[in-house]
Amino acid sequence: MRLMIRAIIVIALLWIASLFSGYGVLIGSQENAAGLGLKCQYLTARNVVSAQFIHTSSGIIGLTDCPVLHKSAAVIDSNE
Repeated sequence: MRLMIRAIIVIALLWIASLFSGYGVLIGSQENAAGLGLKCQYLTARNVVSAQFIHTSSGIIGLTDCPVLHKSAAVIDSNE
């Protein structure tokens, strides 16, 4: 029972940190545009956000894989 309560508290703290920082965690990725584009999906505290990156297998020009953390454009404490 204690382990479950601690897990819930940790998840709540991570959600609050994500809400105020605007960062999202990678939940999925796929190549598009004939392998030149990389579409990454991130789970934020508010919704799922997609980001597009240039993709190359060598990583010289673009990214080889999606970053695990990504800052979304919308943050709760911004004045937008």
